[in-house]
Amino acid sequence: MTGVDVRAEEVEALAVDGLRWLLGVARKTDGGGLGWPAAPSGQAVGTDLYTGTAGIVPTLLEARRHFGDDAYGDAALRAARTLTVAADTCEDDSLYFGRTGIALVLRAVHRELGDSAAGAAADRALVRVRSRFDGTRWGELFELMGGNAGIGLGALAAGDAELAVRALEPYLRTAEETAAGVRWAHRPGIEARLHHISHGTLGIVYGLAAVGAATGRADLVQLAAAGAADVVARDEAGGTGFLVPHSDPQYRPDLIERYSYGWCHGPTGDAQVFRLLRDVLADPAWQDLADRCWRTVTHSGLPSRLRPGFWDNQGRCCGTAGVLALACDRIAEQDDSPEFARVLVADLVSRATRDTDGARWSNVEHRSDPSVLEPRTGWSAGGAGIVRELLRFVRLSESGDPYYAFAWPDQPVVRRAAIETPVAPRARPAVRAQATEPTLPAGTDAGS
Repeated sequence: MTGVDVRAEEVEALAVDGLRWLLGVARKTDGGGLGWPAAPSGQAVGTDLYTGTAGIVPTLLEARRHFGDDAYGDAALRAARTLTVAADTCEDDSLYFGRTGIALVLRAVHRELGDSAAGAAADRALVRVRSRFDGTRWGELFELMGGNAGIGLGALAAGDAELAVRALEPYLRTAEETAAGVRWAHRPGIEARLHHISHGTLGIVYGLAAVGAATGRADLVQLAAAGAADVVARDEAGGTGFLVPHSDPQYRPDLIERYSYGWCHGPTGDAQVFRLLRDVLADPAWQDLADRCWRTVTHSGLPSRLRPGFWDNQGRCCGTAGVLALACDRIAEQDDSPEFARVLVADLVSRATRDTDGARWSNVEHRSDPSVLEPRTGWSAGGAGIVRELLRFVRLSESGDPYYAFAWPDQPVVRRAAIETPVAPRARPAVRAQATEPTLPAGTDAGS
């Protein structure tokens, strides 16, 4: 890993190309709005935080602040018009797949860009979320991405602490005691118990700890510690590492590998939870666990594709960009060497497809033919999630500024006394002119 040559200006230019591609594949929607399909070939505009328009707006806000260019803000405002409609009409209430995530992004547009219509739409959306609660849950999923924990985190970040508490309280009466702590079923009728942040115990732990700490609910914080204890007891790496299997008994073993290393089901995401518990519980033992997670990640062989299926994703949820987010957190908080972050960035640079349309990334599904998948647009597996992390890496490399324009609700804000207040972005006129009015691909229906 020594001596990887990654120049910040080249990474920034790649991010600009990634933004250009995103703007180029955007679709016009009714009322002058803007939206994105999950992939360019898709006909329908998606609106959720995971794969849709809501997950792209934070990257536009990031680009606006990074470059000092209002063209990106204008695109975010147009996207907010599309999200306003979705907030009133979508059928899912969750953070990553539905109304809570849309409300959170609309609130960010209001705060960052002063769009009062977006703020009003966020208020209406949260009222609607509250009205659809049955007293225990909102739907089949009961975890961070599609259930209560995520709704609580989203409501807290959007300014509704009362709704956040209501969302998290059901975990107090639904917890299953184990030899080491507690755990939860992520959906009804499933024997397997998942352990990590996206659909498992640690995602619920994150929600309990964040909401409990913010609202003075010690019972929620204590339950979070018990959930984390169950997962820690399942570590199979031992010593200086940390590696917990996906689930027990293994959920869908025909499709899902027992061990992975990214944000969603691996030590990268585990470390983010342990960072939060370090701050909430003021106990250095959680930082030690986060360090053990990082040692496992950096010794796993990623981002090389050691075998089919091992590391086939560049995205923020399951791939390299999610690991880069943690690498940059560690640089900012602990003065970690930037060398591994440079390895990750160099890999993202090498795997980008660049042409006159801009830059994008393709993931791989080794069980499909062809195995190279169509480039995606959104946060989870597409360009938006990658570009956001590349821009942050550039800032850390140049000015040391580790802060995002939009704080993702399940990634702890960097906390370190030596860090100064976030600095104002410096304008970069040489690249600013490239953020132009989105163009539509040939043959696209402008009303789609």
